[in-house]
Amino acid sequence: MRVVLESLGALVLGLVIGALIMAVWGRDPWASYRALFEGAWGNTRALASSVSRSLPLVLTGLTFAIGVRAGLFNIGAQGQMIIGAIVGLSSALLALPAGFKLPVAMVLSALAGVLWALPVALLKLLRGVSEVISTIMLNWVAHWLALYLVVRKLSDPVRGERTFQVPVGMRFPLIQGELTWALVVSLLAALFLYWLLWYHAKGYEIRAAGLNPKAATTAGISVRRSILLAILLGGACAAWAGAIQVLGRFPYAITSDLAILGSLGFDGIAVALIGRNHPLGVLAGAFFFGTLATGAARMGLRGIPIDMIQIIQGVIVVSMAIPEAFRLLRVKKTSVPTKGKS
Repeated sequence: MRVVLESLGALVLGLVIGALIMAVWGRDPWASYRALFEGAWGNTRALASSVSRSLPLVLTGLTFAIGVRAGLFNIGAQGQMIIGAIVGLSSALLALPAGFKLPVAMVLSALAGVLWALPVALLKLLRGVSEVISTIMLNWVAHWLALYLVVRKLSDPVRGERTFQVPVGMRFPLIQGELTWALVVSLLAALFLYWLLWYHAKGYEIRAAGLNPKAATTAGISVRRSILLAILLGGACAAWAGAIQVLGRFPYAITSDLAILGSLGFDGIAVALIGRNHPLGVLAGAFFFGTLATGAARMGLRGIPIDMIQIIQGVIVVSMAIPEAFRLLRVKKTSVPTKGKS
């Protein structure tokens, strides 16, 4: 209850600060907020759009959250997401029966995310390399590799600014508006990690390793294995985020600017902080992000400049993320290197 009240208090504070910013610039804050929430929740189609925009953020948020539970600061979701998107799209080139293409694409994307995350784990465990450094480097490698493949190998012969489109039979079916059955992937991933972390021995070991590596080692827990599992599970989740963007959202292709992927990997960090790095909290945080993204268009129709909308969104997000960020800073002070630990 304390955590819930803290989050609600932070939300109210962010909304108040955003209202003050709009008032200073001569805008009606309450009418603007009403437009935001009506644009995001006002009808079934708007609500479906808000949920749809939250789905990849659930998965990238889980990547960061499970890393934090293991005592890591994993910011590699962006690169792993890009790799998952490329592999998911490329799976369309395989000669498979129509009904198998989508499941195979998701499996291959998850494996690609795991493989892309593996060097991070090996460098961390064998050489003591900070996961912050290795993930930043791999994010850029993934970015430029994806650009090369999109432009040189996977481009549409008719429309060179994007790749070929995913075949209709390989796309996630629509539920309502732009919402697809990729919803099931994000929900199951969050519920699985919740079950794993709080109701399974391996999840207990991950949390114990993150809270106090020395005590966990004394209790017979392998900190190294816990870190490895957390990094690889995070890689699979992030790769799925990229896959569902390509397989479940128009234009069902990747443009040369990677716009369909954007900064979803980095946004997942804020989502996880808002959700207190809890899988169920990540669901709520991602839906909040989806609400802001969908409702912003309605605010724009009321004459609120896009720059101001982004400032207000940033203020609200930062205010909600601050409590968990401070907690992480306190925990980080007690962390110790894992090199040489068993």
